[in-house]
Amino acid sequence: MRRESAKKIDDELRAEYDLSQLKGGVRGKYYKRAMAGTNLVLIEPSLAKAFPDTDSVNRALRLLLDAASSAAMPSRQRRSVPSKRLKRTA
Repeated sequence: MRRESAKKIDDELRAEYDLSQLKGGVRGKYYKRAMAGTNLVLIEPSLAKAFPDTDSVNRALRLLLDAASSAAMPSRQRRSVPSKRLKRTA
């Protein structure tokens, strides 16, 4: 015995919509184009309070990138000066 609710389809479309005119739709047609220009990253709510807008996040990430790149670069090596001994004068 089947339930009555399983037989009924919950149709929320208005009667004036003609679905026969909606032919040719392609699912995900613009997906690649949209994702190419998007870099979406979800952050935790506690971080969202500290960084309320895009500019503050970008500034913090640039500062972190600068600090990390300067720490990763080898320190400047001192030039070795040839040791010339001074000659005594008489």
